[in-house]
Amino acid sequence: MIIVDNALAKLAAQNKSIKVGLVGAGFMGKGIALQICKYVPGMELVAIANRNLDKAKFAYNQAGIEESQEVVSTAQLDKNILNGLYSVTTDPTLLCKAAGIDAIIEVTGAVEYAAKVAMCAIENKKHIILMDAELDGTVGPILKVYADKAGVIVTNADGDQPGVMMNLFRFVKTLGVKPVLIGNIKGLHDPYRNPETQKGFAEKWGQNPVMVTSFADGSKISFEQAIVANGTGMRVAKRGMIGPTVPSGTPLKDVLEKYPLEELTNGPGVVDYIVGAEPSPGVFVLGTHHDPIQQHYLNLYKLGEGPLYLFYTPYHLCHFEVPQTVARAVLFNDAALTPLDKPYVEVVATAKIDLKAGEILDGIGEFMTYGLCENADITQMENLLPIGIAENCILKRNITKDQVLTYDDVILPEGRLIDQLRKEQVEFFNIASKMSAIQTDVVVNSI
Repeated sequence: MIIVDNALAKLAAQNKSIKVGLVGAGFMGKGIALQICKYVPGMELVAIANRNLDKAKFAYNQAGIEESQEVVSTAQLDKNILNGLYSVTTDPTLLCKAAGIDAIIEVTGAVEYAAKVAMCAIENKKHIILMDAELDGTVGPILKVYADKAGVIVTNADGDQPGVMMNLFRFVKTLGVKPVLIGNIKGLHDPYRNPETQKGFAEKWGQNPVMVTSFADGSKISFEQAIVANGTGMRVAKRGMIGPTVPSGTPLKDVLEKYPLEELTNGPGVVDYIVGAEPSPGVFVLGTHHDPIQQHYLNLYKLGEGPLYLFYTPYHLCHFEVPQTVARAVLFNDAALTPLDKPYVEVVATAKIDLKAGEILDGIGEFMTYGLCENADITQMENLLPIGIAENCILKRNITKDQVLTYDDVILPEGRLIDQLRKEQVEFFNIASKMSAIQTDVVVNSI
């Protein structure tokens, strides 16, 4: 969004700013704090909430803010905002309720915790930017329903791969090219990785081994492609996606035959990924164009003779671009990536190892499960268990390695918001689907 820079500069020139609250001060949260505080005119990070207060203070320190004050009430926080002071707290609801905050960035990656933050932000009419594909891919469509009613934006972020894919998708559509595949480029995919195997890599880069594992075992890419599908109306070609692996460094343009042309062009399009291709870690869109004159021009412009035309972005810059998402939401009421109208693709829990009755399932990116994409209609028809729901569920029976879990296989914990939202989502969109069918019948019968 090139217009964002001028809009923010105009705010800064007027001594005005977008006031932002950040929930989460881990690896990505610290990067976002640094970017906003040091490099984005017209935007202020006025408060950080984190379960560990020292980490919130450190995020400010790293961003050049030496003094921050702990607050325990909304009144304290709003007073600090008015006085130009920076605040830290362990209670994210203070940020959601503060009158002086325009938008909340949620970057914890913890589904239940993030669900509470998102709902509180929406209830208090705050735009909510989710650096949390796990929450978005589990209950994003029903959060969008709540956000629409409140008149606020709920969106994934620019910079992370889903946002980059959506920006590229929108660009390709404006050219008159029909996107038929939205792809993600990865360097590794091994569903059996765990925090022990990924410990060394995580330590090298100062990251959480569990989060790193979710990248390696395919759970993260499943969530990323699911929320892109939900934002575009696309599907997956099969459970788990096609996901071809090619020799490392293979040019992307040389591997397009790995995807079935007929599957791509005769439906709403698919989301997928590829392992090993270059440019990595970029994203790409395959599109078609049926105008022979435009096909001639596309060939002239070095995109080839078709029928598939390749567009790609060779990088994703994560925290660098998140402030753009904030500005798009607050200043232009525009979402980088938000659910379209219903769930299209889900991420279902799959056994990483043989599991035993009575065991309590651990979380995403841990030792027991990995995530696979599945089309939402099949997920519902087969009563499959979303991996965003799976943590802390008790197994009722033995599950073999690589078996997809269902709701019938587990006992859900009591009192979780994520289960309530999931139930609401299923019921809401079932009703919406039935009403749409009734209205269609009425139209057909009246004709």
